[in-house]
Amino acid sequence: MSMTAAVKDELSRHVVTKTCCRKAEISAMLRFAGGLHIIGGRIVIEAELDTAAAARRLRQAIADLYSQTPQVLVMSGGGLRRGSRYIVRVAQDGEALARQTGLIDHRGRPVRGLPPRVVNGAVCDSEAAWRGAFLAHGSLTEPGRSSSLEITCPGQEAALALVGAARRLGVQSKARDVRGVDRVVIRDGDAIGVMLTRLGATDAFMAWEERRMRPEVRATANRLANFDDANLRRSVEAAVAAGTRVGRALEILADEVPDHLAEAGRLRLEHKEASLEELGQKADPPMTKDAVAGRIRRLLAMADKRAAELGIPNTEAALAADMLDQ
Repeated sequence: MSMTAAVKDELSRHVVTKTCCRKAEISAMLRFAGGLHIIGGRIVIEAELDTAAAARRLRQAIADLYSQTPQVLVMSGGGLRRGSRYIVRVAQDGEALARQTGLIDHRGRPVRGLPPRVVNGAVCDSEAAWRGAFLAHGSLTEPGRSSSLEITCPGQEAALALVGAARRLGVQSKARDVRGVDRVVIRDGDAIGVMLTRLGATDAFMAWEERRMRPEVRATANRLANFDDANLRRSVEAAVAAGTRVGRALEILADEVPDHLAEAGRLRLEHKEASLEELGQKADPPMTKDAVAGRIRRLLAMADKRAAELGIPNTEAALAADMLDQ
């Protein structure tokens, strides 16, 4: 199931008990999915929806609040439109319903934005208006670089009204004209999460957030793995370089090496890729890694000093060119 379908499915099942919110949702669904038609001198209201659940929700809400029973017509998909479309149609007393829902004003003129009682209503009315607008013409893309929550609007006034409603919910959105079609867009991932939660699509939000975080978690894990690999590689290379210098140091000092320094050097030569901590555990008696490091450092310093006195290459001369940086 796509993210858009998941959100619409959950919103279609979201329970709303307050009458004002149900009316605001109906008004938004009819405004964003519908249209007013004059047939035989009478106003007919039609709302075209892409899910059966949303159509049933709108039909039931109109029956409960306005005592009218709309028709629901099913149009099979074809051509560029995939899937069936559902038409919620009110032919009888359409003008009365249009007035009651705010589709027309008291003079019978179509309202171009949202009804004033929705725009000036409570915060819950703004949530309901967004819920109805999304059920009518909303979409949610998969999380990623171009993720967005969008509402296709019937006109600029409706888009601006929806932007204002989002602002009341603490969400920043933008009205845009895309190839002659007005849209309201939310692109920020956190803002999308806030809006989905306010509308009542909490399960869909959790699924969307999980998909959103998955690439970030994978990228973080890869970075940590690469970091650990690089550190391990550098540690091994440094240990091998130290072993090479120790071998040269023992050659320079020969019998002049103090026993305790010779033991540390011998451990380094026998376990060239081991860490200092591992070398300390192999010593008899065991030593700390700082003690091992100190003894090897003194061994190398003593050998370099002796090499300078004899005028011979020091311990670094034993290193290959690619080991000098270790």
